[in-house]
Amino acid sequence: MQNRPGLWLAGQPVEETMPVSVELWIAFCLASILAIAIPGPTMLLAIGNTLGIGPRIGFAALLGIGAADAAGMTVSVLGLSALLATVALAFEMVKWLGAAYLIWLGIQLWRAPVMGLDAKPEQRRTAPRAIAQAFVAHLLNPKGILFFGAFLPQFIDAGRSTLPQFLTLGATFVALDIAIMSIYVTLAARGRRTAISPLWQRRFNRTGGAMLVGAGIFTATLKRQS
Repeated sequence: MQNRPGLWLAGQPVEETMPVSVELWIAFCLASILAIAIPGPTMLLAIGNTLGIGPRIGFAALLGIGAADAAGMTVSVLGLSALLATVALAFEMVKWLGAAYLIWLGIQLWRAPVMGLDAKPEQRRTAPRAIAQAFVAHLLNPKGILFFGAFLPQFIDAGRSTLPQFLTLGATFVALDIAIMSIYVTLAARGRRTAISPLWQRRFNRTGGAMLVGAGIFTATLKRQS
């Protein structure tokens, strides 16, 4: 038998035993980074929470966003993305629910009392609540589900088992999403800590609240592709 270059495992090239080829995985990573780096409603949610409440809540929101990514990809695989793409009423219902929720969160943050950086934990919004809010807000963005329904299939190799590919690509996207948004949250946290007076804290609350309301308005303007 002719020897061929490359790593082998159990008589097969290592790459053939992997759920996704290296080339396809790298292409997926690059495409995902470009898609994630563009600020969207949920990124504004995380930044707004960081500015208005603190980095602990901002980073907690990222966990909710990551969980919503996983749920959104699962929903798209189940075919519900096709429903949102073809049934206008379903798209509009999800869109307006998501927009209203983001605007409500923004109003709550705008009206929130000023909390110093040394406020007691019980005075602050809890991390589980922030995770739940981010999860709901992200999942109620219909464009996210449609994105996964259109994006993931482009990187599925018909010659390999579908489920391992879906799990690998899904986990990769969630990890990249959290990593990239962590950079934005870190930058927002550094900006917040440069001013700790009550006046600045009120400004941060209102800036964060305005960003969430803006994210809700942005969600409300989404159009279903015909």
